[in-house]
Amino acid sequence: MKKLTLLLTAAFIFSPVASADVLMKWTRKPLPVDLQIEKERIIFVDKNVKVGYPPELDNKLRIQSTGGAVYLKATADFPQTRLHLMDLATGEMILLDVQAKSSVVNADEPIRLVYENKKVETPVSTYSQGVNDYNEPMPNARPALPAPAALTRYAAQMFYAPLRTVEPLDGVRQVAHRLPTPIKTLLPALPVRAMPLLAWQLDGYVVTAIRLQNQGQSRIDLDPRELQGRFYAATFQHHWLGGHGTPEDTTTLYLVTEGYPNQSVIPQSNHYKPKKLKKVTTTVTTVK
Repeated sequence: MKKLTLLLTAAFIFSPVASADVLMKWTRKPLPVDLQIEKERIIFVDKNVKVGYPPELDNKLRIQSTGGAVYLKATADFPQTRLHLMDLATGEMILLDVQAKSSVVNADEPIRLVYENKKVETPVSTYSQGVNDYNEPMPNARPALPAPAALTRYAAQMFYAPLRTVEPLDGVRQVAHRLPTPIKTLLPALPVRAMPLLAWQLDGYVVTAIRLQNQGQSRIDLDPRELQGRFYAATFQHHWLGGHGTPEDTTTLYLVTEGYPNQSVIPQSNHYKPKKLKKVTTTVTTVK
């Protein structure tokens, strides 16, 4: 019994200590992150973020963002390059200066960001005149536009505008769209596949971004009057779709509803499938 106790004690003494997260405080200055080639590093942002990166990192850096964490894995070396992490709920921006090397000390240690009490940096305006010219943050990011129009503009910027140009929208938050995939009742008269993507809420309104793809070979002119359901507003990113297989066969629809969109879309009926009847053979015997 004494030998067993000593062995267990020795095991605890000489066991390796679990690596702790590397804490980095965001103080409006870009944070340096070193990556080792072919080693994934996790950055705990604790925010739902969208990652922006320059095109020169294509095929050199794999980026995944989910659940408040960003996963970075370099497949080739590259010099210090800036990444933009934008909070999808507020539009606030965090900057990372990332570089990849063949060897990095403690390359697999996770990084956890900590924040000051004040808000993180807001995106700079696209009208800056120089690289180092930054506009002052707007005191109130809530636009003068009505909520449905502001939501539509925000959603369109999230999908089509460069990340650094997305204007923050005070009070907006990402929500679940609660829609089926695909939505078969939205444009039943057209050969169009409707796939819900993301949804955001502001006040009592929800905007849902829906990808529309032409399944036919002919051009389709999009008309909001052909949408089936009860919607507050509908806006197409493009007003027509090219034939299937062309670069123009897909666009995005921004659907504004009062409340969650699943209450405004026509429910999809379940097709009745008759049960197959078993063949029964009856033998009748007559007695003479």
